[in-house]
Amino acid sequence: MSFGTRLLSRVSQVGSPTCIGLDPHLSRLPLDAAGGRASAAAAAEAFCCGVIEAVAEHVAAVKPQVAFFEALGSPGVAALERVVSTAREAGLLVVLDAKRGDIGSTAEAYAHATLDDDGPMGADSVTLSPYLGAESLAPFARRLETGKGLFLLVRTSNPGSGLWQGSPDGGIASQVASWIASANASAERFGSVGAVLGATLEGEVETWRQRMPRAWFLVPGFGAQGAGPREIRRHFHHDGTGALVVSARGVLFPKSGRDGADWQQQVGGRARALVDAVGAALG
Repeated sequence: MSFGTRLLSRVSQVGSPTCIGLDPHLSRLPLDAAGGRASAAAAAEAFCCGVIEAVAEHVAAVKPQVAFFEALGSPGVAALERVVSTAREAGLLVVLDAKRGDIGSTAEAYAHATLDDDGPMGADSVTLSPYLGAESLAPFARRLETGKGLFLLVRTSNPGSGLWQGSPDGGIASQVASWIASANASAERFGSVGAVLGATLEGEVETWRQRMPRAWFLVPGFGAQGAGPREIRRHFHHDGTGALVVSARGVLFPKSGRDGADWQQQVGGRARALVDAVGAALG
């Protein structure tokens, strides 16, 4: 089964197009991360696996941010492998937020490392930076046949992004959108090549949706980064399908301070609040 179809099925199963970003900021963990890289990696792993347990019945996917684990060296990378495995065993789809982008044998190695089931991660999908052109995407695209998915950076909502990315009318983002639309052209409903489109790009989203009707949109920026229900509605088709809304800090951590001993219960409560908010936005 294709990734696009698997994602649609998972969203239908849990009744919510939501995804939790796994960004284990050490300074905010409700667990002791002191004592060096190994201790910090163990705390990050325990926290993320606890989050997975708390949210698995409510959301469709999780999105581990690779950088937080790589910053902890080899113990962190090993922890990430176990976090991905735990999420998949819990029935969650995994969007590995790695933003890879290279060519030739290097791209092939990245694709194997992130997506292949016999590789170290074996994630369901991965985020990619397409700046080096279509040849940088080819090794990843070959994994589509094995049920894997891709999310290409198209339009991000950070303040300086438009200078290089452009708009639906022109620029790198427009060319990437055309490639995505072509890659999904034969899909009956949704293809397996998605687009990362920030939640705060409300004025552009309808045009992007017209350009990529069969693409899943990965929508970061809900909650802590300022986007609310009104901003995300246009990322979806009229029937409420086609987008996966991401929240990380807004679910992982309280607005101030740290959670206490009941932190898993608190995370679960914030995940349910996210689900309710997105559901209200979709009517």
